Amino acid sequence: MPTPAPVETGGHFTFANWEETPVGSAEAVPRLAHAHVTNAFTGGIEAAKTACDYTIAYTGENVGSYSGMELLTGSVDGRKGSFVLEERGTFDAGGTVCRFEVVPGSATGDLASLTGSGGFTYRHGETAVAYSFTYDLGSSA
Repeated sequence: MPTPAPVETGGHFTFANWEETPVGSAEAVPRLAHAHVTNAFTGGIEAAKTACDYTIAYTGENVGSYSGMELLTGSVDGRKGSFVLEERGTFDAGGTVCRFEVVPGSATGDLASLTGSGGFTYRHGETAVAYSFTYDLGSSA
């Protein structure tokens, strides 16, 4: 049986909440921070309320990088379940660039064999951020 081709989808997400706290000194550079974020995804990924935690390294004023994990519960192109995205990004005064990948083995429900990756570019001031996601559901699709 032929292997299914990866599917490309996309949509938008919005930030519903952003709670950032310093780790150690809040004044030093470099400095670390922790952020708990709630997002809402629409489009190919539908997830009304995600749970996301980032560790942020500030290497200058409004410049740095971050990594984090985000739990999404909802659907991908109509198939229901949950999965975790591992995210890595950089930011500066203009915005953020992020790449993400499904954590292997994290998907449940109709998404149990989900693999995939994607990303987004956010520009400060945007209220909805466009994302792209390329995924495969393997033999369970």
